[in-house]
Formats: sequence, C-alpha cells, structure tokens
Amino acid sequence: MGVESLADVLFSGFDVRLTRVTEAAEGLVVEAVACGPPPRCPGCNSQASRVHSSYERGLAGLPVNGLSLTVRLRVRRFFCDRGRCPRRTFVEQVAQLSERYRRSSLALKQWQHAVAVELGGRPGQRLCRRLRLKAGRTRLLGLLTEPAVPEQAPRVLGVDDFAFRRGKRYGTLLVDVESGRVVDVLPDRESDTFAAWLTAHRGADIICRDRATAYSKAIKEAAPDALEVADRWHLLQNLGAAVEKTCHQHRACLRKHAEEETSVPLAATVTITELPPAELPRTQIIERTRQRHADVHRLVDAGWTISAIARRIRLDRKTVRRFRDTNLDILLASARDRRPTGVLAPFKAYATARFTDTGGSITAPQVLTEIRAQGYRGSVQAIRKHFAALRDGTAEPVRADIPSPRKITSWIMCRREDLSTKDDKRLLQVRLACPDITRARDLARTFHDLVTHRRGHLLMDWIRQAEQDAPAPVRGFAGFLRQDLDAVTAGLTLEWSSGVVEGNVNRVKTIKRSMYNRASFRLLRIRILTRP
Repeated sequence: MGVESLADVLFSGFDVRLTRVTEAAEGLVVEAVACGPPPRCPGCNSQASRVHSSYERGLAGLPVNGLSLTVRLRVRRFFCDRGRCPRRTFVEQVAQLSERYRRSSLALKQWQHAVAVELGGRPGQRLCRRLRLKAGRTRLLGLLTEPAVPEQAPRVLGVDDFAFRRGKRYGTLLVDVESGRVVDVLPDRESDTFAAWLTAHRGADIICRDRATAYSKAIKEAAPDALEVADRWHLLQNLGAAVEKTCHQHRACLRKHAEEETSVPLAATVTITELPPAELPRTQIIERTRQRHADVHRLVDAGWTISAIARRIRLDRKTVRRFRDTNLDILLASARDRRPTGVLAPFKAYATARFTDTGGSITAPQVLTEIRAQGYRGSVQAIRKHFAALRDGTAEPVRADIPSPRKITSWIMCRREDLSTKDDKRLLQVRLACPDITRARDLARTFHDLVTHRRGHLLMDWIRQAEQDAPAPVRGFAGFLRQDLDAVTAGLTLEWSSGVVEGNVNRVKTIKRSMYNRASFRLLRIRILTRP
C-alpha cells in the first residue's frame, strides 16, 4: 500500500499530510504534518496569523492489521496578537484527531472509554494488550467521569437495594422505570439517605419498591404525595415463604399419612421386621446443631437479645430465633433429614429386611445381586456401610418417602397449567394428608390469581379469609399486607412493578464481580451510571 493510499485510510477528512511510514519493532510509525488553516486562540477566539514555531508530538492510534500505530504529528505553535488575551502562544489541534495533553488519538480514546466502561481497569488493560491498544489501567480509569444526575426525579421511580458485601453492607439503586435507566446510586440503604435524595430531586409521582420498611418510611417523609407500589414478585416470594413454613410445621402429618397409605414393594418371601429406635449418628451437622442450641440458650438465659446473640456467634437473627423457639429434638430431626440419601435410599428397606431376617448372616454381595435386578446402580460398598451401621445400632430408620417442604411449595406456587401430571398427583396426596396445607394451597392459588390478573379490589376479601382460618404463617403474611394495604393494592392494580429495577440489580452484580470487590464506591457508581 502506497503512502497516498495509507493516508486515505488513516487521515481521511483530516487536515494532515502524510510524509513517511516506517515499520519498527513496536509496530507502525507514521510521520505526518498538520496543514490546516491557522486556528483561533482558545483564550480569546481571535484568528491567529503568525507562526511561533513547530514541534513533533506523539499520538497512539488505532491498530492497523494487527500492528500498533504511532503517529508522529508535527504541529505549529502560533502567536496570539491580541493584547488583552492571557495567552501569548498556543498550539493548533487537528479536528477529530488530537486534543490538548492527550497522547492518543480521539478514535483510540473512544475505544479506550468503551473498554473502561465494560471491563474497568485491570481486565480492560489485559484486553487492550490483546488488541494492540496502548492503554494502562490508570489511563482507562481516568477516562471514566461521573455522569450528571438529573435534577428532577423521574415520574415513575424504582428503588431497591444491592449488596456491596452480602450480609454486611448494602447500597441503593434508583431506576427510571419507564426508560429502564439507572438514575443514581446511593452508598447505603438507610431511610435518611433516601429521604434526602427525594427531597433534593422532586418530581416522582409513583415509586415502586419492595417490602423494605426503610424505603417506605423515607417516601412518607420526603414524598408523601407519591403513590407507593409494592412489587408483585416480592409479594409472591413472601407468600411462598409463608407456605413453606406451613409445610415445615406439618411435616409430621405428611409422614404419618405416607406410612399409613404406602408400602415398599418387596419380594414375596421377605417380611419387614421392626428395628429398635436407632440412635442419632454423631455426624458433623448433628453435633453442630447441638452446640448451637446450647450456645443460644445459654446466652438467652443470660439476658442477651437476639441481635446481640447473632453478632456474638455470627448467625442470622432468624436462625437464632429458630434455635431459641424450637425444641432440640425437632432441630436434630431436621438436621438428620438434610443428610444426603444416596443411591441406596430406595432399597434400604429391602436391605434392612434381608439383614434382620437372616440374623445378619447375609453378605453385602448377595444383597447387591438381588437389588441389582430391582434397578440398583450403586456399589457394594454402600451396602457394607449400611450393614455396619445396623450392627452398631446407628442406622437411621427407614422412613417413608415424602416430598420436602420446598418441593411442596414449588408445586403450590406453580401455575396449574405448568404442573406435570405426576406432581399434581403427589400434591393431591399432600392435600389429603394435611388440611392446613390444603388451606394454605387454596389461599395461595387465589392470591396468585389476584396478582396475575391484577384484581386489587378483591385484596381485602382475601385478607379477611386468611385471617379467619388460615395456618399461622399465612395468617401472619395477611397481617403484613394489611399494614401496607395501600401499596399492595396499588401493586395488584397498576401496571408498574420493580421488574426493571431487578434487572439493573443483576447488571450491578455482574459489574461488581468483574471488579473483584476491590474498587471504590465512586468507581462502581460511575460504571453503573455510564451506559455504553
């Protein structure tokens, strides 16, 4: 490619004359001369007429054919002949190519800015090295400047928190729900901080939020005329938590029904022999449960509050309250149920029956041959461990297969048309086993219809029904709805929700993880507010 052709590629439309092209070890070196008309003084805007001198400046350009590009541009320094101007001389700039104090072309600066917005410092530096772009992490981060925050809040404002460090520090994200763009980022999720922002940025008519009381308090204080809208997804999430708690409380009903109605298919010659109650195995999770229960009750007896106990033994307040209010036997049973069942679980009843019928004389390989025909795909070692536990008296009793509370909750909260035939039948068995779960299911399905079809005018009827005969967790959920009735009614009536806000929270998580949690709040805020 000739010099003239290369000039058409590199400097098309610029007032630059290409004089020489050389290839060095670091890439292409292009020598050029600025040849435009005399510029105007940046101080007084008067037309220059006299040349003071000229010098050569180096500019890094966009790579060419995989090679880095360096432009050695000769520019002129002009006199400013206007006496009242504070400048005596100034240097010409080539439009769309150079600017003061910049060692890179404007095109390269745009690329570097795009990389900095997407990746930040060190990851951006690694990408620039691959792309043959001259940019260090300091230069990339220096290109990021704080975008201007609108003086007036958007008409429909969404607010939600996000974690700087989960369980430790949180910030607040403010989003324009109509456009989907982030408006501002606050360094915490305190009520006073959000109230101060609302006071300084008036104009929000509708504010979408979750069930956080801090945001509701700030809205009532700083924007009392704004309409609060409770997010529908969070309402369903809270209802699902109440349903799951109900299933936890009535797990004994499910087990009793399953033991009465179901039986394990065994060979015709095998009978199940009742084993004496087994001792709890001394596993790590069971020992930890005992220790935590003892620590919590020791501090409760000493007069400590739940918050103080949570800070002392580094547990969540809900966990501390559960250990305080729940019997130790129930906690140990729950810990035992959380143990992985393994591939032998469906065949334990058969293996236990064969062991007890033969007085322990049958070997593990013999049982392996028998249960292989029934579909067992595990190893003989699992059978040996089960037989050893039977001899030591530490084997868990064979329990009926009942679905977990979380699984039952997923069936209840799922739409009817999305539930498979198999899961529908299992849910029917659960409803036959426990009237309270049946009632919770009926109320949950009704509330789901209110949310789906936005029938907020029927909310009070649902709350009255739940408070009348619902299980305690669902009744508590209804009480919370009554306390936040206006916002919940608006959420079940209007089209607005916090869905756009949740999407931006996920974007914040991606940005935060790419920065390895080592950057300052200022840099994180710039990257959140800067949209490519």
